[in-house]
Amino acid sequence: MKINLTTTLGRLRVVGFLEGVSFLVLLLIAMPLKYIWRMPQAVQVTGMAHGVLFILYILAVIQAKIELGWNMRKTLLALVASVLPFGTFYAEAKLFREEAAK
Repeated sequence: MKINLTTTLGRLRVVGFLEGVSFLVLLLIAMPLKYIWRMPQAVQVTGMAHGVLFILYILAVIQAKIELGWNMRKTLLALVASVLPFGTFYAEAKLFREEAAK
């Protein structure tokens, strides 16, 4: 599978993947390091990276809605996916690949 970074959908797919990975790293690695082993630095670094990627994902979804003419349902599903663990991976499999196939 080749993703074209010059397209709105291609950028959304890459940012969505990175945002999903950063969210899982934050939840499954950084949070336990902070609360079990008293290492808050992991959350500081990972949290900042995830925050930036989260904002980029939201902006990419808004850009996709405008440029690709997404309806409100598809846009809301993509936005809700960003706050659920594994949500952006679901969005990639169900929403973005479907759009790329068009």
